Amino acid sequence: MSSAGTSARSTAPSVAVAPPRPVALLLPGQGSQHPGMARGLYGHEPVFTAVMDEFFMLMEHEGKELREDWLSEEPRVALDDASRAQPLVFAIGYAVGRTLLDRGIVPCAVLGHSVGELAAAALAGVFGLADAARIMSARSSAMATTAPGGMLAVAAGPEELAPLLPAGPDGRPGAVAVGAVNAPAQTVLSGLEADLSAVEQVLREAGVMWRRVPALQAFHCPAVAGAADAFEVALRETPLQRPSIRLWSTRTGLPVRGPEATDPAFWAQQLAAPVLFWPALDHLLRHGDFTLVETGPSQGLSMLARRHPQVRARRSDVVPLLPPRAGAELEFFGAAVSRLGA
Repeated sequence: MSSAGTSARSTAPSVAVAPPRPVALLLPGQGSQHPGMARGLYGHEPVFTAVMDEFFMLMEHEGKELREDWLSEEPRVALDDASRAQPLVFAIGYAVGRTLLDRGIVPCAVLGHSVGELAAAALAGVFGLADAARIMSARSSAMATTAPGGMLAVAAGPEELAPLLPAGPDGRPGAVAVGAVNAPAQTVLSGLEADLSAVEQVLREAGVMWRRVPALQAFHCPAVAGAADAFEVALRETPLQRPSIRLWSTRTGLPVRGPEATDPAFWAQQLAAPVLFWPALDHLLRHGDFTLVETGPSQGLSMLARRHPQVRARRSDVVPLLPPRAGAELEFFGAAVSRLGA
């Protein structure tokens, strides 16, 4: 019996179990907002609920109105306005990230898009939530001084679009400029409304496909340089720390260095600089294989990440934590977290 048992064990096939991939968080920005986003978690996920309530409390009267509009079917201020979309997308991405940490899912890297980069910085410990609330209030106030504008998602690369855009002085970006490089042949243009409408006509005549991004301000272009300067003044009052989690910047496409993390200008001028999401994602995936976990609404970054060759080759995978639209968020979130092995 003993020898038979030994023989059975020795001939049984061994199964190699691949170790889990390290987690890198993706935190979205403006354009990911939609009515009812993440409301299904509120009041049911304790950490998420506590973090959201703390954020609203820290923003005082502004936070009270923000919470009411988030939970209302008929918000007083349009969700696409920066005063609503920006702090809510920040808070949701951050609160979902905190929920993961509470469940023992510790990311080895964080990468945020636009205001999502500030949420990534908060998760990485560059500033705490109380300072984040002040930062978001100052950012909204700075952008409120800008003229009406918007953004276009265009099915072309920056080099293809350059001849179609109005030129600025000395070769600098003009009235409408590249606001984000999201993927190959997927660029966002940003500018003030009159200039952006003129570019829409140029793109239409050139046969280039485009659509409006849900944004009422011209983020990440020279038109909001004054707002970035005002935001920098407010940031100088905020103590900034070096990140405790590797933080990738969509301003540089590289990991944030210590001196950058503690420089108010680095974070403030991001407001007027293009978002280099694809270069940052590409550099991240060159450093290893990851499970890319999107913590915010709409799954926009997940869709972009799935286009990357490393993901298409299944060397890395993508797990969004929230559904693309409102409904069944709690069930969707629970299934996604279970997939991560929490």
